[in-house]
Amino acid sequence: MTASTSGLRQQLRTVLTLTNTEIQVAQTRVAQARTEAVREELTKNAENGRIRAVAIDETLRGLGGLPALISPLVGRTAALGKTFFEQAQPLDEALLGDLALEHQLLDRSRYIKALATAVNENGVVALADRLITAHTATVEWLTIVLAEEGLGGPVALRRTPVQWISGVAARAATAPTVVVAHGADRVIDTARQVPSLLTGWRKQAEDAGDTAAQTLTEWRKQAEDAGDTAAKTLVAGRDAALEAAETAARDSGAPGLADSLHEIRESTGTVASEDLPIADYDALNVSSAVAAVKELDQPSDIRLVVSYEEAHKNRTGIVSAAQTQLASIAKDIVGVN
Repeated sequence: MTASTSGLRQQLRTVLTLTNTEIQVAQTRVAQARTEAVREELTKNAENGRIRAVAIDETLRGLGGLPALISPLVGRTAALGKTFFEQAQPLDEALLGDLALEHQLLDRSRYIKALATAVNENGVVALADRLITAHTATVEWLTIVLAEEGLGGPVALRRTPVQWISGVAARAATAPTVVVAHGADRVIDTARQVPSLLTGWRKQAEDAGDTAAQTLTEWRKQAEDAGDTAAKTLVAGRDAALEAAETAARDSGAPGLADSLHEIRESTGTVASEDLPIADYDALNVSSAVAAVKELDQPSDIRLVVSYEEAHKNRTGIVSAAQTQLASIAKDIVGVN
């Protein structure tokens, strides 16, 4: 081993560990893929990551570095911890974490290229170029997905149940200022609608795990403290409950809460087909619906169509076309070609 390559070997070891983390993250994201195309892409990314890991390991050995006996284990452990931690985060925070990992891999790959150039290790320079190309593409993809999330979706990656609840909690943190502005009397009237909704959602959350159910139980208790519990809308089911709660909020003079409830109705696809931005949507076949979706240029319209489609016929061709259309809009916004 020569002293001139010691820094290069250290960077390669670090990148190898980070690459093994990247592989595990890609594998966990497969289960969150919204469409089969995204699922295949993530699966391929994980496999390409393994190929890169082998190449890095072989290069490291060629420079006289120690065999990578613990790097894969360290990478998997780091990914497991990352995955567990981000279940308590909204999806955007999880994506930002993935993006930070890819940026670190990209920046270290560029640094490796500089180090390799300085010591005339042309083989390592070529490897660094491969890594730079791969991580640049992944950074761009994650940037687009994050932009899709910022636009309100549909996002290439679905939220896990816990991430969905975390996102609701994050948005709910701003609710008190809205509530105070409308006055305590209006708060009591509109708060009566909330426990009924949470009762129905709690049953759905129980399927996702005890943690989610416990969270919703706590929220339900807080809502009961704000006003009398009214369960009349529960009899008519979730869809009717949401619609009734939105109407009650508007009638009580709380447009902010009403708009939030309407967003929930849109996100769950419980609006009427007449509310969709595509005329006679229910009568369209897949090819006609796809063509109509490609004409949409407002993220909110695309989101509404996807939510409705997934809640009813759930035709994958339409959902994929809508997600692709939103991705195109997101690319323009973030400046990715």
